[in-house]
Amino acid sequence: MRWDDMRRSENVEDRRGALLGGGTAPVKIGGLGLVIVVLVSFVLGINPLELLGPVAEMSGPVQQSGAPASPRGDEQADFVRAVVGDTEDTWRGVLAAGGRQYQEPRLVLYRGQVASACGFASAAVGPFYCPGDRNVYLDLEFFDELAQRFGAPGEFARAYVVAHEVGHHVQALLGVSDQVVRERKRRSPVEANALSVRQELQADCFAGVWGHYAARRGLVDTRDIEAGLRAAAAIGDDRLQRRAQGYVVPEAFTHGSSEQRVHWFRRGLESGDVGACDTFGARQL
Repeated sequence: MRWDDMRRSENVEDRRGALLGGGTAPVKIGGLGLVIVVLVSFVLGINPLELLGPVAEMSGPVQQSGAPASPRGDEQADFVRAVVGDTEDTWRGVLAAGGRQYQEPRLVLYRGQVASACGFASAAVGPFYCPGDRNVYLDLEFFDELAQRFGAPGEFARAYVVAHEVGHHVQALLGVSDQVVRERKRRSPVEANALSVRQELQADCFAGVWGHYAARRGLVDTRDIEAGLRAAAAIGDDRLQRRAQGYVVPEAFTHGSSEQRVHWFRRGLESGDVGACDTFGARQL
């Protein structure tokens, strides 16, 4: 992956040196804690953020303190800045072709835990997008988890993770996110969860749209794309559930099965077309 040739974004904020809760050292939930959080969230059919939210309430007001560090001297952070910059260039052009303006999100790097407009979050929930402040949040240690725990190494695998979260930002700009929120309130819990899965799969497809244009610019090759597809498969709900609890509960999916995630990511990669990413209109995922 030729990420050295990508333009660096100025919209990356590094909070890895910041502390939460008035100077309290960050709390890191490790591998066992991650499995427990994922398992319980699957069983209850809720977002892992909802399980971790009460921690912030018990801890009192959460504030960021400490001066943000510059990401420029850090290779991993520099990689993220390059990928974010390229997604900015891609989506600016794609949306402009449809008569829309792309408003750039901010990507926040953090370590261990972070406060956002969506509440307090631990790194155990993985990368996430918060529509409340239109920020993407990423603990770089997730890249190590992706490679070592989930068996999906490679630069494009990491880039896919960033592009997926940026895909959620595109959904917010297109009004998809608001529509999903409104519709979920009218549906049963099972139907509401199914809508969330379709939203996640569309973000996978949008990540593929970015990958399509990166490939056209010669920034990624076939091997990179295969690494991205392996990453999509590695974090499918069926694989995560089987790892956490030994069996699969499709009704509790939050992002889609490995097969579904690969299908929609590939669809975006091959088409480069936002219109091809209509997961909500698809009869079969």
